[in-house]
Amino acid sequence: MKGKILFVFGLAVGYVLGTRAGRERYEQIKAGAEKVWMDPRVQEQVHTVEEFVKDRAPDLADKATSAVKKVATTVRNSRGEKGA
Repeated sequence: MKGKILFVFGLAVGYVLGTRAGRERYEQIKAGAEKVWMDPRVQEQVHTVEEFVKDRAPDLADKATSAVKKVATTVRNSRGEKGA
């Protein structure tokens, strides 16, 4: 479901950015996008994603920090071995 929504959103954004139909058509597309964005079902999904991110952000930050430290250590060690 999320994939379909993102695909349609991507198409809409691409069309808006690539259109040469002028300002009037842009305003029509913008109004349609705002209407979709303000739909209660869409907002419910936005809220769900926001809550998911809030819940998972600390765990993901810890994992990212650990991964960066591991890469930095690997790089440091490989540079030290080359210089020796």
